[in-house]
Amino acid sequence: MSAALPDRRDPAPATGTISIGQVLARLEPDFPELSPSKLRFLEDRGLIQPARTASGYRSFSSVDIDRIKLVLQMQRDHYLPLKVIRRYLADLDAGRNPEWPGTATGSISILGAERRWTRDELLAEAHAGVDLLGDAIATGLMRASELYDEGDLGTMRALADLRSAGIEPRHLRAMRIAVERELELVANALLPLRRRADSASRHRADERANELSGDLETIRAALVKRALENHAS
Repeated sequence: MSAALPDRRDPAPATGTISIGQVLARLEPDFPELSPSKLRFLEDRGLIQPARTASGYRSFSSVDIDRIKLVLQMQRDHYLPLKVIRRYLADLDAGRNPEWPGTATGSISILGAERRWTRDELLAEAHAGVDLLGDAIATGLMRASELYDEGDLGTMRALADLRSAGIEPRHLRAMRIAVERELELVANALLPLRRRADSASRHRADERANELSGDLETIRAALVKRALENHAS
């Protein structure tokens, strides 16, 4: 992997910060598979927030570097999902002193303490009716379950908001099919990595799948934004 990007693509940032290429060069010894797309993925997920130069290039402070190292260590050494890492960082940013995720001060992991909702609680929190949940399950947008997690709650809230605008779950079948095709693309791209027997390769494949899915999500959002701008013009 190249340690730095060419100067013409990655001009020198403001004093006190470093460029994305310099970040890669500094962290490569400990995180050899770190890449520009990985950093963009972490930024898209709200885990890091580098400043921008006047030309729009990312510039990283020493605080940003420490935060990146922390996130990467939590992923690599502790296999923590991004939402757990994000919650931990949010507590740090708020000035709290959270326990390290997954540690057992009371023999209870933060992973096992994640909030769950029953069907009725989910519908009450999302301000949605049981018919909307039934339609979402029938069209494959939601799963039938006795307990639902934060992701399910976010989906139900979005579906309720869409219904208020006249957009029903049945209108989103094409979106579900498109997502399934995207996942097939990702799965095929990572097949050689998943065929390796070592656990490190399997973990890297899972991590890379999240990165590629994030890239697809970024492109999808950009296409929607562009289409809306064209429609409004």
